[in-house]
Amino acid sequence: MQSSQFRCVLTLLFAAGLSAGISAELVSADAAEPGSANDGFDISSSDWPWWRGPLRNGIASPDQTPPTSWSDSNGVAWKAPVPGRGHGSPTVVGDHVYLATCDEAAGSQSVLCFDRKTGKQLWQKEVHSTGAMRKNSKSTGASTTLACDGERLFVNFPNGGGLYTTALSRAGEQLWQQKISDYIVHQGYGSSPAIYQSLVIVTSDNKGGGAVAGLDRKTGKVVWKRDRPKTPNYPSPIILHVAGRDQLIMTGCDLVSSYDPLTGKTLWEIEGSTTECVTSTVTDGHRILTSGGYPTNHMSAVEADGSGKIAWSNKNRVYVPSMLLRDGVIYGVLDAGIASCWKSDTGEELWKERLDGNFSASPVLVGDLIFATNEAGLTFVYRASPEGYTEVAQNKLGDEVFATPTICGSRIYMRVAEHGADGRQEFLYCLKGE
Repeated sequence: MQSSQFRCVLTLLFAAGLSAGISAELVSADAAEPGSANDGFDISSSDWPWWRGPLRNGIASPDQTPPTSWSDSNGVAWKAPVPGRGHGSPTVVGDHVYLATCDEAAGSQSVLCFDRKTGKQLWQKEVHSTGAMRKNSKSTGASTTLACDGERLFVNFPNGGGLYTTALSRAGEQLWQQKISDYIVHQGYGSSPAIYQSLVIVTSDNKGGGAVAGLDRKTGKVVWKRDRPKTPNYPSPIILHVAGRDQLIMTGCDLVSSYDPLTGKTLWEIEGSTTECVTSTVTDGHRILTSGGYPTNHMSAVEADGSGKIAWSNKNRVYVPSMLLRDGVIYGVLDAGIASCWKSDTGEELWKERLDGNFSASPVLVGDLIFATNEAGLTFVYRASPEGYTEVAQNKLGDEVFATPTICGSRIYMRVAEHGADGRQEFLYCLKGE
């Protein structure tokens, strides 16, 4: 995934610049690399517009130099208090940083906007005044990451027995709101919206029977909608260029499902995962990787050509942190804190190394460095190498982290919580290099 050819394509994709808005011109199908969908957006290397970054796979622009060493008193460009609670990652576009948050006492759910240079909070837009939903103590009423198309912000909130997608302007004005389905909360909700050409694609998997839907980005009108099984499930919709075409992949509900992202038509579907999944799938161009944790620990590689073939599977518990894939090698962190490495074509384990603590945040890859943060706020920086685990640094920030760091423009944006005399307080950090 990080070949010289891929770096060249990234440079071309990033040239237009999201700061001035995302281009609506389609990227040529010939330019598509594994994982890089022809979604119609050219993205600045200094931005991170949606969950798991520009290519939806946790891989940041390789032409940046983020810090590898920091603390609460070293390498901090700014630190801003975050009202409420949430586990969604920072979305960074142009001069702004966006977060979803929930006041769990009141049950309200909001979107926050911060100045990217200073950390000053510019506005807060309440989307729902009451009705936030969650059950698991690790979940929140705002565990989704916003998506931005350059003009609009899109956010998903479970509220009052339903799952709603809301669009805001970049200034915080509500443009539209659409109910996707009824929603029966089981643990919580953490699925993030995905933008593809003229659509925003959202899911509401739940034990009452949810849906996956494509909405018109400008109006919120439902362009297509597919019912989903009546089981709890948590992944975000992920659009990948795999097996020669763009595919919208959903894992979980005991299925691996592939849809046409523009029409919702089923391309293929097999019984090939466990019931409850959280991670966002990645691809090596031929196979897509699934992982889940209930009722069985499960990890597998599924051929994405519609053949129904499962190339390999194992019982590793990579339930919450999503995996990374680089040059045919998978890098993952098990929830229990074991960094591991496998070959994507055979599933052969190349190495594993015990880290410290439990993990919920997903690792992020920059060049050949992996940044993996545990729930206690300790970030391990190590090499993405099939030869073995080589640690570069360990860095502590805050004492509770569930949100995946955002790395763009050679800076790291981290949502952390600190516990003091006045109780729990979230902060948004911007970390800078030397």
